[in-house]
Amino acid sequence: MVTSRTADNESRAPRVVAVGGGTGLSTLLRGIKAHTPHITAIVTVADDGGSSGRLRRELGVLPPGDFRNCIAALADDEALMTQLFQYRFGQGTGLDGHSFGNLFITALAAVTGSFERAVAEACRVLAIRGRILPSTLDNVTLVADLRRAAPSGLLRVQGESSIPKAGQPIDRVFLRPENARAYPEAVRAILNADLVVAGPGSLFTSILPNLLVEGIRQAVAASRALKLYVCNVATQPGETDGFDVGEHVSVLQRHLGRDIFTHVLADDGSACHGQVPALELVAPTYPADAGYRVVEADLCDRAVPWRHDAARLADEIMRFYDSQRTQVPVRR
Repeated sequence: MVTSRTADNESRAPRVVAVGGGTGLSTLLRGIKAHTPHITAIVTVADDGGSSGRLRRELGVLPPGDFRNCIAALADDEALMTQLFQYRFGQGTGLDGHSFGNLFITALAAVTGSFERAVAEACRVLAIRGRILPSTLDNVTLVADLRRAAPSGLLRVQGESSIPKAGQPIDRVFLRPENARAYPEAVRAILNADLVVAGPGSLFTSILPNLLVEGIRQAVAASRALKLYVCNVATQPGETDGFDVGEHVSVLQRHLGRDIFTHVLADDGSACHGQVPALELVAPTYPADAGYRVVEADLCDRAVPWRHDAARLADEIMRFYDSQRTQVPVRR
């Protein structure tokens, strides 16, 4: 296991930017905070389901749920305050289904007049390790064109939460408005990073909504950082059914360009083989001439074998970074 970096060398630890949303991003953050304090999470704002979707529709705020999960993951004290932040109401008119953290961030946004300031204040309250930024402050909607067998042609579905439910292969996704403005601090973080990591997480509905923001995509392409895509351990119903590693990366390349990520980290399938039905595992197969390097490692969570183990994932990412750092020195 890679040794966590101590306070003495934290100043020399890499600047890591993590791009995504949902459970995958919070898993990565929970592990990587043991290795560096210089963490920036860039979070999708396309979520329109559950508590976040309700608050977005009723109050016009950006969806707070993924921000809440990232705050909890990066908190130094993951005890009482974090449990409170993640507490979800099970009953009560208007409260049922909402989490305390979502309501807290929404209230802070109203008090401060700024969603990004509300997130920053919530981070301060929980003394998090790192910072959490939106990819854009614009009110974006994720739209997908789905391939259907009959009648032939494409079916257009609007809304992040509706896309996986449609049950058809996804041809492409895009944002409305297509000219959404990148959050400037997120762009600066990417340009100043030593390592940019996208994933794990929902390929079409968590990772791409960030990278489709034009300024974000351009910043990743221009950054001198090492750029790593973390492929999921298992396929996601309604999004990546039957996909192997190569097909995941092909989707990124079609949407973003062929050279946006030069390295891919994938689970080797050794430890959790047989614990997940074979059709659900992402096979570590890809074209020989794909133009990117795939690093395979044992990454799965033994208790939840269709997800990454936070510590194993972070250890392998830092092992990759350390192996490459002579080529891309840490900038200070």
